[in-house]
Amino acid sequence: MPSEGTLRILLVASAFNSLTQRVHTELRDRGHTVAVELALGDDPVRAAVARFAPDLILAPMLTRAVPEDVWTRHPVLIVHPGPKGDRGPSSLDWAIHEGAREWGVTVLQAVAEMDAGPIWASVPFPLRPCGKSEAYRTEVADAALEAVLLAVERFASGVFEPEPLDYARPDVRGRLRPYHTQEYRRIDWPADDTATVLRKLRSADSQPGVLDELYGREFFLHGGHPEDLLRGEPGRIIATREGAICRATVDGAVWIPQLRPRRTPGGPATFKLPAALVLGDLLAGVPESPVGPAEAGGRITWSELRYREERGVGYLEFGFPAGAMSTGQCRRLLAAYRAACARPTSVLVLGPQRDFFSNGIHLNTIEAAADPAEESWLNINAMDDLVEAILTTTDKLTVSAVAGNAAAGGLMLAIAADEVWCRASAVLNPHYRLMGLYGSEYWTYTLPRRVGAAEAGRLTGAALPVGAREAEAIGLVDAVRPGSAGDFRAWVRERAARLAASPDLTARLLEKKRRRAADEEEKPLAAYRDEELAHMRRNFLDPAEPYHRLRRDFVHKVCPTATPEHLRG
Repeated sequence: MPSEGTLRILLVASAFNSLTQRVHTELRDRGHTVAVELALGDDPVRAAVARFAPDLILAPMLTRAVPEDVWTRHPVLIVHPGPKGDRGPSSLDWAIHEGAREWGVTVLQAVAEMDAGPIWASVPFPLRPCGKSEAYRTEVADAALEAVLLAVERFASGVFEPEPLDYARPDVRGRLRPYHTQEYRRIDWPADDTATVLRKLRSADSQPGVLDELYGREFFLHGGHPEDLLRGEPGRIIATREGAICRATVDGAVWIPQLRPRRTPGGPATFKLPAALVLGDLLAGVPESPVGPAEAGGRITWSELRYREERGVGYLEFGFPAGAMSTGQCRRLLAAYRAACARPTSVLVLGPQRDFFSNGIHLNTIEAAADPAEESWLNINAMDDLVEAILTTTDKLTVSAVAGNAAAGGLMLAIAADEVWCRASAVLNPHYRLMGLYGSEYWTYTLPRRVGAAEAGRLTGAALPVGAREAEAIGLVDAVRPGSAGDFRAWVRERAARLAASPDLTARLLEKKRRRAADEEEKPLAAYRDEELAHMRRNFLDPAEPYHRLRRDFVHKVCPTATPEHLRG
């Protein structure tokens, strides 16, 4: 066993997704040597084990079995998103579908029978009413990380004996469940009430979606949000808003933000897009039901933008599916930002209450555009306009409240604010390289200003995720708060209110204005933008640039052929 409890840990995962990234950052923060191998086949996994010689193999997210000759020779711990005794590939789907209020994450040892190995750790968590992907990145991820750290600690001790799975024990309440097929997900619009429809939609978010029929064609429905006022004939689309569609239920209505056409045999692959964009002219005659950010803040309805005020602080909340921001979404957020700036507040807090802060430009809408290069250009300029507005706001203190993950231009959007407050569970990816882009959003100004030129070069070049604690240590964020998403939001409210009431506020605003003027004189913001966009124009317009292939592979979920070298440690 390595000295001082540090281990060589190999993460074997089907994807370097949000949970795998979080486990990766947290284990590194604790001094462990960590490498990643994507589960692309038995032989690559065997080769990675031989090459890295791990003390422990961890599988944070795995959709295929680890080779028997690996788990019989090496300790392999599997993270399963279910309580003790729960087994099967659709654990979280079933929990949400059946309206469970509490669920759990279990870390168990790999054996021949899937999810049946000895238990190293199990952590319960409350399951709030939300989509599967949102729950996965918040409560599930928090519980998974707690369980992983406990299991690693127990393994490092060398004395812990894992608990055999025994359904006779009173705390083993799970069971083997089948794959959650479309048979279980089907919505009976004339019979299912709103609560039932929402559970079915949310249990399928973001994959595989709920298969349904609209206008004589089959689509997968993605996302589900309640509506408090609109009503109509069950199953009928009764309104649109911000790209989403509203469908009536027997006792209310639900908003569905995204659709994915069912792939026809031999036809091209399909991908998720804003529902109204997918349906296009089929929605002729369906009314638009606009709602302003301030009105949305006081209603139970779908809106990507919400605004409210409290104790001298304005809160501009935004939440975009998967954190992606299209040209139109950027422009709507910019308009809402300008309206918020006109309000008589001294502090403006930006960011959603939960989940993604932002991941930058919307690759799916770009891929679907008639001219992806032109749409890329429009999208990046819309992002730049938004960031510029934040950077040039001098009569308010701006705060980015990063409750969830942020990446690429979405993270650069966050660090444009005067202060960045981050939930401890957030994973940050301050780079563009993996999408073949130089990057914009004024990152060449804001990132070195926060972390220094050398660290900015390291972060953008290494292209590895950064945990919140490391981000605070290097100055990428200003403050970090542990705890749940609710704890974080309460902390943000109190901290923002104190900031608004601070006797030093006027002096800070004057200093902010002075510094902005000095920076502008040294090098105008327009110069940073022009230099960045010169690179981006080449990335977008040259068909030989890797961006185009990487974008298509991302949108169409093309499986990589090998683990990227930068993940192998």
